[in-house]
Amino acid sequence: MQPTVFTPAVAPAAMPAPAPNPFQAQFEAVRQRAPQLRSEGVAERRARLAKLSDWLHAHRTDIQQALLADFRKPATESDLTEIWTSLVELKHTSKYLKKWMAPRAVGASMALLGTRSWVQVEPKGVVLIISPWNYPFYLAVGPLISAIAAGNAVVIKPAEQTPATSALLQKLCEDLFRPDEVLLLQGGKEVATDLLKLPWDHIFFTGSPEVGKIVMRAAAEHLCGLTLELGGKNPTVVDETANLRDAAEKIVWGKFLNNGQTCVAPDYLLVQESVQPALLTELKAAIERAYNPGGAGIEASDSLARIVNEHHFARLAGLLEDAQTKGATVAVGGVVDASQNYIAPTILTDVPADARVLEEEIFGPLLPVLTFKNLSETAAYVNARLKPLAQYVFSTSAENRRYLLDNISAGGAGLNETVLHFAHPELPTGGVGNSGLGKAHGHAGFLAFSNEKGVMRQRVGFTGIKAMYPPYTGRVQKLVGLLVKYL
Repeated sequence: MQPTVFTPAVAPAAMPAPAPNPFQAQFEAVRQRAPQLRSEGVAERRARLAKLSDWLHAHRTDIQQALLADFRKPATESDLTEIWTSLVELKHTSKYLKKWMAPRAVGASMALLGTRSWVQVEPKGVVLIISPWNYPFYLAVGPLISAIAAGNAVVIKPAEQTPATSALLQKLCEDLFRPDEVLLLQGGKEVATDLLKLPWDHIFFTGSPEVGKIVMRAAAEHLCGLTLELGGKNPTVVDETANLRDAAEKIVWGKFLNNGQTCVAPDYLLVQESVQPALLTELKAAIERAYNPGGAGIEASDSLARIVNEHHFARLAGLLEDAQTKGATVAVGGVVDASQNYIAPTILTDVPADARVLEEEIFGPLLPVLTFKNLSETAAYVNARLKPLAQYVFSTSAENRRYLLDNISAGGAGLNETVLHFAHPELPTGGVGNSGLGKAHGHAGFLAFSNEKGVMRQRVGFTGIKAMYPPYTGRVQKLVGLLVKYL
């Protein structure tokens, strides 16, 4: 009996072909160049890094002016946080590149005697760097340094919110690199969306956890490598043993640097109850010394950046209004001026638990202050929330510092300091959980853009493990039993 064949009365409509990716040709050109970059040695890679270093020195003023245009960033702050940090990374990477590229020999257990093994690093291939707006120069150039050092071909998508810096980064790439070696593509969300559809070998993204999830889903489509430098609510603990003036000065610097638009800035303070009044006095004085030394008003300071745009200004003004509406007290600051995207350095006390400023990453010049009686309260409070990118501890007690380091999980930490650990080229930086995935800077950044290939070489004809090949006779079983028991 012949099987019955069912034929639909109407054939299903053909699925429309997907639209071609507008960046496919550029991607293919970069991918074809990648094997040549892979084969280059230490000298060629160092030469690229040296050209980049020379360009930064020659265009220092241009970098300052671009950042000033984008959000009134003070020139000295640009030098410190965008140019010096990039040069430190360049110098450190160039110095240690030969060591990082060299195969690393590893030992062998008794069971593997006769073999020789090593770890060999190789570039991942074609990588995408999506950089943010808050430190638009450094957070594009830093990953670029690591990617070049590791021997990759690179495409950069800079932030559209800082157009002057993005244009300068484009000039940097065009001045120094072939377009199939380092290519910069400007544009908004639609450009990033199209780029994320391509089969990269690694994506390095710096931005918010919300967008990080989108990037991670896109990376999963091609199972490509991924580094996520995200954000979080970074706690700063000040205990009763702390030097309060020193703590206040460092907290004010770390919090209001770039007007609070720093992913590793202190997000909120946890202050031991007995020292809260004294610390608030020191914080207010430190703000005045930093941003109002002449008494002309903080809004006239040429040392304070502005909020990057109207959208982020409105978000921050909304956080401040919400906190005040729910009962928070403005202990310092609170002044806002929409005409220049200005929000004064602001300290909030008596902040209720349901205030948005305690629930959302602030990323601006608002600093809520909470109090605690004992250290276990602080650990419980922080650990009940998503894991932060950084934690800070101000204490002269080694026991208290160790307790907080051991009992709070965070991407990085500073003891009696804020933010500065992020600029240390030998410290791996990055988040944990919601605050990020993978590490960057120095050797960690080099490895992020590299594949560590484990290699074993066996002597030809050596018996070794052959004694345990099938068939699994009684003798083989005995040998394997000895191996499991003793080796």
